[in-house]
This record gives sequence, structure tokens and C-alpha cells, in this order.
Amino acid sequence: MSSAFQSPPLTLGLFEKRIEGDDSLMELARRRFHAAGMGAEMHAATPEQLEGVLQFRPAGDAPVVVHLARNLNLAEPDSRRQIEDFARRFAGRVHGLVIHDHRDLAIRPQDFLQAAREMNARLLRIKTCPWLFVEYAAGLELETFVKFFAAIFALDRISVCVDIGHVGIHAARKAYANRHPGTDICTLKAQPDRVPALMPEVEDALKTALPAVLGLVEDLGACGKPAHFHLHDGHPLSTASPFGVSDHLSFAAEIPLGFKYQGRARTELMFGRTGLFQIIAKAIRIFGGERVSFTLEIHPTADRLPLGDAAALFDHWWDKTNAEKMNRWLSVLAENHRVLRQAISRALATERPPGEEALAILKG
Repeated sequence: MSSAFQSPPLTLGLFEKRIEGDDSLMELARRRFHAAGMGAEMHAATPEQLEGVLQFRPAGDAPVVVHLARNLNLAEPDSRRQIEDFARRFAGRVHGLVIHDHRDLAIRPQDFLQAAREMNARLLRIKTCPWLFVEYAAGLELETFVKFFAAIFALDRISVCVDIGHVGIHAARKAYANRHPGTDICTLKAQPDRVPALMPEVEDALKTALPAVLGLVEDLGACGKPAHFHLHDGHPLSTASPFGVSDHLSFAAEIPLGFKYQGRARTELMFGRTGLFQIIAKAIRIFGGERVSFTLEIHPTADRLPLGDAAALFDHWWDKTNAEKMNRWLSVLAENHRVLRQAISRALATERPPGEEALAILKG
């Protein structure tokens, strides 16, 4: 990728009501996202549902990516019809649509390749069509995922979504299973008595996560198309998620162990801020700042934060617990967004030609 000056990537956050309550929660999200300068990644199973969420778009020019239903399968005609319907109805209004990959991609690669070609042909007929991003989500071998995108190199409207948490957990699972065949590292959280003795092997497995992500970005960069990233941290021992997953954590989080390991009662996650900076730098160097977009796909926890300047939004609520949970979640997204912007700024500065940074300083 050329080191000529690059436009900054689009930055977004997970924008939806994952906490029970009325649309005051969405208005709170709209205000917090607008203040942070974040775009929104919205989940929608139907166009009507998306229209409802778009009413709370953080700003008229805020970038939007739409995560479609997880059960859509590119190889199925009805799924392609639904994708086309979204693309037509929201052309010019959203940057991209995200669908999951599928384990059948490894079993029926030619079917998926043909389906992608047909889908691409439909999308090309739509003016200002959003990108269709296929996300690494089904736990495929990374080589299979890369091979698929190499095969659709020439398709102009379909590209890749790299979920770094999914990739990292997959790598850790694979590394741990190599030493403990038939054992899933993510099940250890339910066996706390075994964890202290196994911590060195857990740590060794986690060391494979960041290289796996960086290697995947390098391998996918040859596609020469925009790429979308889902950013979140994780750890196989995490019990923080209300949805039971091991990832979708803040990059500033740590895992409480319930015992001391190397003198500490907590342990760091797969990536942390240092790993995030490396991933952002690699993505911008390989794809280019103007060709990547990043969504902070961090889930809420049970923590709470007083509503402060948004208290009046919830005057009609007798119990403010869920509002304060939402406010805490939004504050975590905003803090991670500040870190993400720092990582982007550093990466773009590194990619500038010699002397350009000094010139920018002289211009004030």
C-alpha cells in the first residue's frame, strides 16, 4: 500500500438495544454516539426493523453498517433475495451490509463461489449500492476463509469482514486442542479447580491470537477491496458476557481469576490496547486508511453509571437500573473509540511520506 496521505477510516460502534427498556435507551445511545463522533453498526432482520433503528442515527452523515440476520446463508436463493432487498432499499444510506460466513463454505466451496458471483451481479445493478461484507464467524479454518476471498477477487461489491475476537478465540482453541485433544479451552471457565494448574498452557494458547489476526489481515490484503473489521477483545476464561460468549470485551478489561497467577489475581486479555494498535496499524498499511472501516463490537455488562446530563430522558422510569447499565455500556464504547482513534492517528502518521507530518505541524 502506498504511503501517500490516506483518508481516515470509518469508525463505528455497536448500536442497538441489548438492554430491556423503551426507546429512551436508543435516544441515549444517539446522544452518546453523536458526542463521541461514532458511526453506528445496527442489527436488523427486516427492512422495517432497520427503518425504525435509523430514526436514531447519531447524525445525518454518520456512517452506518447493517448486520443482517445471522441465519442468512449466501448459498441459499432466499437469503440472496433478502440481501438484495436490503441493498435496494438502503442504497446510498448505509455503507455496508454484514452477513456471516457458513461452515458449508468448506464443504461446498463451488456452490458458495457461484452464489457470490450471482449476488455480486445483482448488487452491481443497484446505484450507490452498499458493500456486502462476509464475516468470519463460523469457526472455519483461516486458510479456507482466505481461499474463498481469493476466489472472489474480481467481484466488485463483495468483500471481507474480519472479526478479530472470533479469529483470536479460534486460534487459542486450536493451539490448546493441539496439546489437549478433544478439549475446548473455553470450557475451562466451568472447571475452576483445574484452571490454576493449566494457566501456563492457557497463556501459551492465547499468544497465538494476535499473530493469527495479523497473519489473516496480511493474507486478505491481496483482495484489493475495502474491508470491514469487528473489534473486541476476549479471553477463554471470561464470564463477563450476559450472552455466554468469551469475547466481545473492552480492550481495557481484565479477567478476575479467583487465585493469584504470577503474583496477580487478574489476567490480561488476548489483545489489550497494545495488540489493538498493532492490528489497526497492519490493517491500514495493508488495505489503506480510506478502504477500511472499524466497528467496536463490545457487549454490555452488568455495570452501571449514573445518567448525569441524560437523567431527564428517564424521568418516566421508576427504576433507572437498566438506563444506568446502558449508560455504562455507552461510556465503555466511547472510551474504546478514543483509543481506536489514537491507534488510527498513529498508524496514519506512520504511513505519511517523509516530511509530511512536519509540514502539517507547521501549518498548525
